Amino acid sequence: MAGRRRCESCGRGFRPCPQTPGQRYCGEPECQRERRRRRQREKRRSDPDYRDNQRRAQRAWAARHGGYWREWRGRNREYCERNRAGQQERDRRRRAAGTLAKMHPSLPDLPVPSGTYRLVPAGARTGDEVLAKMDAWTVKIDVITAPYANPGVARGGLQREDVIGGGGAGG
Repeated sequence: MAGRRRCESCGRGFRPCPQTPGQRYCGEPECQRERRRRRQREKRRSDPDYRDNQRRAQRAWAARHGGYWREWRGRNREYCERNRAGQQERDRRRRAAGTLAKMHPSLPDLPVPSGTYRLVPAGARTGDEVLAKMDAWTVKIDVITAPYANPGVARGGLQREDVIGGGGAGG
């Protein structure tokens, strides 16, 4: 089998095209579909622009074909029933194993930790040279990771600490 390779999809031997030295899939239509599926999955995983474009294209398609999935489920009732029964069984097993709900949720990836910060205009300094007015603000940021009851908002009003830039009685 000199010059032959094994297809990554079906496992059968094939002779690669001379124009495609890195060919890893044979020319069978199902193997080519699998090649495209794998490439698209990898591209979605690694390229945020591609992922965003795919998401927008899917939403646009869904908007143009509003009843598609309802009609599909109507035409494929046996599949839907089998899938529903299978999902109920998977949920039952996961519930029994205690893994149906996320038991240890990960903490949110917060871009800025709680703390006191000094805010200055962007590009205000280059080395020691002052390029713009240097009015700086000192702010305290408290990251809230769980909902909390704010009594001022609950009564329909704002408390003084909720007002941004409220310096003094006149606000």
